[in-house]
Amino acid sequence: MIPQEIIRRKRDGQTLDGASIADFIRGLSDGSISEEQVAAFAMAVWFSGMNRDETVALTLAMRDSGDVLDWSDIGRPIADKHSTGGVGDNVSLMLAPIAAACGLAVPMISGRGLGHTGGTLDKLQSIPGYDITPSAALFRETVRDAGCAIIGQTANLAPADRRLYAIRDVTATVDSQALITASILSKKLAAGLQSLVLDVKIGNGAFMAGLDEAEGLARSLVDVANGAGVRTTALITDMNEPLADAAGNALEIENCLAFLRGEKAGSRLEAVVLSFAVEMLMTGGVAASPTEGQDLAARALSNGSAMECFARMIHQLGGPHDFIDRPDAYLAKAPVILPVEAKRDGYLSACDTREIGMAVIALGGGRTHPDDPIDHRVGFSQLKPLGTKLSKGEPIAVVHAATQAQADVAQARLTALYSIETEAPPLRPVILSKIT
Repeated sequence: MIPQEIIRRKRDGQTLDGASIADFIRGLSDGSISEEQVAAFAMAVWFSGMNRDETVALTLAMRDSGDVLDWSDIGRPIADKHSTGGVGDNVSLMLAPIAAACGLAVPMISGRGLGHTGGTLDKLQSIPGYDITPSAALFRETVRDAGCAIIGQTANLAPADRRLYAIRDVTATVDSQALITASILSKKLAAGLQSLVLDVKIGNGAFMAGLDEAEGLARSLVDVANGAGVRTTALITDMNEPLADAAGNALEIENCLAFLRGEKAGSRLEAVVLSFAVEMLMTGGVAASPTEGQDLAARALSNGSAMECFARMIHQLGGPHDFIDRPDAYLAKAPVILPVEAKRDGYLSACDTREIGMAVIALGGGRTHPDDPIDHRVGFSQLKPLGTKLSKGEPIAVVHAATQAQADVAQARLTALYSIETEAPPLRPVILSKIT
């Protein structure tokens, strides 16, 4: 079928068959379909939507536009996790080695920061020598030996998605649920997964503010992924405050090491990491129940095996062999470090999480343009959780900055982003719902 006929049918609200979708994506990949036609197709999908079968067909066609990894020689279940992004969301850094220590293989394809959210790859590049674009052979060797490898998308994984996304970005069609679903899942399916867990975040630090919107996207992702043959579940999680007590690249690596040493027990971060570990172990067939999954994950932390997997991954992908023993020797420190003090007595009752992420970017810890360099040293540490009771002068957080002037601005900015009230705020659950 000619491209304009496919566009016309979708424009008019008709259902496209799998063959037509595959033909269109094939033309998108080989350049035989023009950018104008791709833009028209994206807009038609934005207005008319796609049903589950159409979205499955679109996802599979985009997956098959490039390489599809085969891990049959690894001898472990192949699993992964994806997050829609937030502030202080370094879950993947701990979750991948925990899952690996429990018997899963985790070939995790991650991304850079997007908007106000931090990027897993940017955090890992705080570590000297860490290679986010290894050869296919080194990627496979690392997954086999360390149990996990966190890298960036290669040129040959779902290349149709890169072209389609670039066109969506300039045609106001990024927020189509069908196109979001196919974009996320085509890359995950190309990584050869057998199971996947999804972290769909809501709140003032997430891309989605409301529960209905988040559950709609989670349902679409879960239904399409399972329809494409990958066992998938999703958790809706709260992002109305930073998840970790650090926001910034090297600072979140330090936070990761502290977590793997068992120093973040009882935190919201621990609740999220362990909840996703349980989901990964159950969907991957390693644990038969939540209790068994919880026990396995807790044991991987307490006996040091998760830390060992993390250390092997770092070293095999080019990082220092003694990184976990001497992180201070390798993680660059900001020259100016200042506390952010509470202006009065009371309880931390709320914060503008998105703006905290933007404050990290303003310090140089993120990008306003795709080719901007990143200062991995900067950000915030020792962020107090909401509900903390403070006296005037006690620190809400600590600023790490490149200059005194930047530190002063960030200090004032962060102070204004937190509300302090005389009454303690109600406690919010961090895991809001589960989609299966």
